[in-house]
Amino acid sequence: MRVYPYKRLPGVVSLRVDAVELRGPGEIREPLDTTAFSAIEQVVAPGVAERDDWESVRLKLSATVPGRATEPDGPWSDVAVVAVLSEGATNTRITAPLKPGEEGGRQWTGHLDLWRADHLDRATMSLHVVATVDGVRGREIATSDKDWIVDLQAEAPLRERELEVVEVGFREGPEWLRRFREVPWIVDTSGDLPVVHMNTDFEGVADLVGGNSTSVDNLVRDLLIAQMCTDVWTAVFHTAIGDLEIEDDGTPLFPRDWRGEVLREMLPDVVPDRPLEESLREVHRRRTGTSGWTDLQPRIHYAATRRAEVPKALIATIRGLDRIHRGTDA
Repeated sequence: MRVYPYKRLPGVVSLRVDAVELRGPGEIREPLDTTAFSAIEQVVAPGVAERDDWESVRLKLSATVPGRATEPDGPWSDVAVVAVLSEGATNTRITAPLKPGEEGGRQWTGHLDLWRADHLDRATMSLHVVATVDGVRGREIATSDKDWIVDLQAEAPLRERELEVVEVGFREGPEWLRRFREVPWIVDTSGDLPVVHMNTDFEGVADLVGGNSTSVDNLVRDLLIAQMCTDVWTAVFHTAIGDLEIEDDGTPLFPRDWRGEVLREMLPDVVPDRPLEESLREVHRRRTGTSGWTDLQPRIHYAATRRAEVPKALIATIRGLDRIHRGTDA
């Protein structure tokens, strides 16, 4: 939990996407169906339109801010509500001011334009309430708890992405993979998104993971996929925690790309029963300090195996093999 040296606005601040419009050549705007954005997932996917010629997308926004923000006797003045969209992959940041409605300053509306040429993959959008406090302008007095995602690559507004698996022979494949030719897969977290490179030279692994054969094969496949996912979760956590932006006072910040999503997902199991920001500081302190990092490794492994559903896959395998053996004995 961060401590601020000034009065903050209590209550819930929320941001909504009410409509999405694509603009193509000739300034023609096309309103998209509601399937292009999900209020539950809080994701916008312009790819639903299946158009390749669009140049920009306009997001029509509305926000709810506690009424105390605009009370005349409040400890702040010059209140402004701003939607902020940023993308780590292109280091792009867009701000869009919202205007107050007629309900005592609780409802604010506006729009944000995103130009396709300025973005590459996923951008995050949050809401910020800023004001003058104690004579200092531009202080943030509230922000939305959960960011929206604008996904330029997806064809459906889903927060969780399917894991990308690339089949390649390590023996004669890219130079950097050849040194790993004895293992069935390698997780690469150096790009915009994590990728699993599956070694087709490892006998039978690609057919087993991608196939649908006998009952025994299916049980082994599910267990193998769970192990692969464990490796993925472990790798992406270490990548995310090792590449943090640090404020001048030493406070680590959540990344705004998939790395931030990974940390928010896993930290409650790595450092349980603490607010996310406090958990992030604790893990960063241990990783960069002289002690404590080794002690966290079992918790990181636990968090990875939970999300990979290893216990579920293992139980299903044990029970499935038992049924097969009992049927054989009969």
